[in-house]
Amino acid sequence: MASTPKTIGLDAELHAYLVAHGARPDPVLERLAADTDAMGQVARMQIAPEQGAFMTMLAKLIGAKLIVEVGTFTGYSSVCLARGLSEGGRLICCDVSAEYTNRAVAAWHDAGVQDRIDLRIAPAADTLRAMPFNPQIDMAFIDADKTGYAVYYEEILERMRSGGVILVDNVLWGGAIIDESDTSRETVALREFNDMVIADARVEVVMLPIADGLTMCRKR
Repeated sequence: MASTPKTIGLDAELHAYLVAHGARPDPVLERLAADTDAMGQVARMQIAPEQGAFMTMLAKLIGAKLIVEVGTFTGYSSVCLARGLSEGGRLICCDVSAEYTNRAVAAWHDAGVQDRIDLRIAPAADTLRAMPFNPQIDMAFIDADKTGYAVYYEEILERMRSGGVILVDNVLWGGAIIDESDTSRETVALREFNDMVIADARVEVVMLPIADGLTMCRKR
């Protein structure tokens, strides 16, 4: 389907304006982002601030009581998700790195959300497979090793309520997703995942040009 693109490219100045006018200043998240940036190249794994604000809002809109996050890193996304939980809600965070998630735990205390979060340090596939089918998951965020996306998606979808939402990060992969000369394992895995999801009749799908691409799947 040919059409004229209407998505605005964001340079640094326009992105700063978007962030400043998209959500009110948040000292906890600003401090966490700065601390993570100081870690060097690995800081690329942190989500963008506008993405975090969107995730908080979406969790509130759907009344999420049980959220699962796959890939916690230093905690930015988990703070955003935890803040969107309904009263008495829980966030289960899956990660394999105690080093990175130690920073996340500190951020949760800083944000006052530590009592809502259950951190599980283990391969995410194992954690998800061990989860019961009730209570059902309301919302999930997948942002971990790209070769594992399909497995995480399936395990979560089986445990999700009708109307629940899965968010999947990095689906545009810096533009490499359409670079056919890029045949690296993670790029190929993401292409295959994107193709799988758009063909999955169990969900309604929209891919959003937020940050590095964010797919939203709503379970029918």
